[in-house]
Amino acid sequence: MKFQNPLLAVSDMERSVSFYKQVLGLNKIVDFGANVTLTGGVCLQTRETWAEFINVSPEELGWCGKVSELYFEEDAFDAFAEHLAQLDIHYVHPVKTHAWGQRAVRFYDPDGHIIEVGENMTSVCQRFADSGMTPEQIGKRMDVPLEYVVACMQGKTVFFMTSQTAP
Repeated sequence: MKFQNPLLAVSDMERSVSFYKQVLGLNKIVDFGANVTLTGGVCLQTRETWAEFINVSPEELGWCGKVSELYFEEDAFDAFAEHLAQLDIHYVHPVKTHAWGQRAVRFYDPDGHIIEVGENMTSVCQRFADSGMTPEQIGKRMDVPLEYVVACMQGKTVFFMTSQTAP
């Protein structure tokens, strides 16, 4: 089995497509009217058709809660933060630095879905290296294995599990 796409039910397709284009630079790659797939694999579905698919009234869907988010990483994080500052965005929080050193910002889309854009983890490692930290110091600062830091510094995409997330 292979995971395909996240799907967000939206109240106004045109407004949502415009938001994802203007804010995140995502473009339509498939448009079925009531369902649109954007670059990056984000799918948008009208609330009315989504309610029909799952056999509830649109009112039963309620509004989005604060229980999930779409997560993106940005190579040019400072430029992205400046871009956001020029837009009328409803922030969950402004740019902040997490304990592991990654900068991130969270905001809402037009339907209240939470969007997080974080600094690319390779950029975080590079920023620490540029400040004079050794790979060992970076690993300790970020609370990640040395192998993760080395792979990031080599430009490799890395996924790892900690003892807390291992099955």
